[in-house]
Amino acid sequence: MTNLAPAEQLKEYIRENQQAFYRLAYSYTKNPDDAMDVVQEAVVKAIASVHKLKKPEFLKTWFYRILVNEALIFLRKAKKSIPEEDMAASAVYEDGDVPQRLDLERAIARLEPKIRTVIVLRFFEDMKLEEISRVTRSNLSTVKSRLYRGLQLLKISVSEE
Repeated sequence: MTNLAPAEQLKEYIRENQQAFYRLAYSYTKNPDDAMDVVQEAVVKAIASVHKLKKPEFLKTWFYRILVNEALIFLRKAKKSIPEEDMAASAVYEDGDVPQRLDLERAIARLEPKIRTVIVLRFFEDMKLEEISRVTRSNLSTVKSRLYRGLQLLKISVSEE
């Protein structure tokens, strides 16, 4: 992929990872149509500004930064909470433990956006802390403290439910 022009690298990257992008957007919006809109906006912005990408090896973190920013913009504009019955109806569960998974999703949704972003990128997108640091434009120690704080808050929240 490194021999391709940045625009071609981006197209290939988007094609290969569209499900991951959708999954991340959905983790913020909790609505399939809104998640698609967030991904579409991120793709449009990325295509329009791919010429600004100075280091192609950072394509992944560059695109995820755009995607996370679009999701956060969506949340600020929407300022609405997702009814629990909608969350339950639209969720896909692999492990079959629906109530426990719903408790976790509710707890994650209640986290402040900066902490939620770190949790989602680390555990749902399997990103390394250094990558999360680049995506969020935060230093590594900030990412670590947000991760630790988020895990503490999730532990408390899930154990209470």
